[in-house]
Amino acid sequence: MRWNGQALGSESDAALPGLARLSNLVRSVQTPEFAGMTFHEVLAKSALNHVPGSSTAMPYSWTINPYRGCSHACVYCFARPTHRYLELDEGADFDQQIIVKVNVGEVLERELAKPSWQRHPVALGTNTDPYQRAEGRYALMPSVIRALAASGTPFSILTKGSLMRRDLDLIAEAATEVPVTLAMSIAVYDDELQQSVEPGTPSTKARLATVSAVRERGLECQVFLMPILPLLTDTAEHLDHALGLAAAAGASSVVYSALHLRPGVKTWFLGWLAREHPELLAVYGRLYAEGSYAPKEYRQWLSARIRPLIRKHGLHKGQVSAATGGVGEPSRGFRAGAAAVSPRNEGAPVPMPARPSFGPAGDAQPMLF
Repeated sequence: MRWNGQALGSESDAALPGLARLSNLVRSVQTPEFAGMTFHEVLAKSALNHVPGSSTAMPYSWTINPYRGCSHACVYCFARPTHRYLELDEGADFDQQIIVKVNVGEVLERELAKPSWQRHPVALGTNTDPYQRAEGRYALMPSVIRALAASGTPFSILTKGSLMRRDLDLIAEAATEVPVTLAMSIAVYDDELQQSVEPGTPSTKARLATVSAVRERGLECQVFLMPILPLLTDTAEHLDHALGLAAAAGASSVVYSALHLRPGVKTWFLGWLAREHPELLAVYGRLYAEGSYAPKEYRQWLSARIRPLIRKHGLHKGQVSAATGGVGEPSRGFRAGAAAVSPRNEGAPVPMPARPSFGPAGDAQPMLF
């Protein structure tokens, strides 16, 4: 659904240079409901994106991104630099200038019908969130889900958006036809910090309720506890609290990783840190001095701290599914209402390793799981 009477002329002073050159730009839209934001409606030429050289970091080879840019405005979002392709910056533009592929479902249906399509698993939510707020108005995901299921294509969805609840009946139906993996990203379990670092996202409570709603449909749902922010969300208390809430919501498994800061993202995140937690700037400067990833010593310490807590709460560490390219066991043909909450172990306190000293960053390779 597009907005009427709110369009900006694509050649007006408000049109951004990179967008003005797009031959497939339909119009640019502003509305009081989304103050400070502009939605640039485009006619997509393709819906499926091929990801060459799948790996542990990217276990899928095909993705769909109905949107580019994201109103969730997470200050740590690794996808921010992708906005440069249209001369948009990775800071405020990424949060406020949103590209909307209004015909993505139609284009996808045509692509999936080609004889050359081999029904490879397709991942949604790997770049920008398919259930960000604008999806409530544009409703692009139902046509995407229907097209994937009808073509026999397995898929995974990763989101921070509680709006996924709108489509759960449709997703459950699709899961009877093809393998489907669902995951909810919930990184921060302190309400004040969550609203500061992820100002456009639904609350932690709303996302946990979405996990429960998924499980009530008899579908699996992983929780992505990532990124974990050094000295902000890596305390034993925060991790224990987070995993307890995830288990109580019915999470099937948990995936975690420490914060990583790509070029461009690092500048934006450190700007937020300077405003909100200036006392941590020097520590983060040492942690991320030599690369995008936290040092190996820190990642090993984090793993030693969180793994016993995962076991304590009756959860397990998510694994990549060959069927969907997502993390966790795919949902397929589950009976609605059959979900069960993992039992929690309320036994003796779990011993916690001491945090390492934060010296110069060392070998820093990605560790997603």
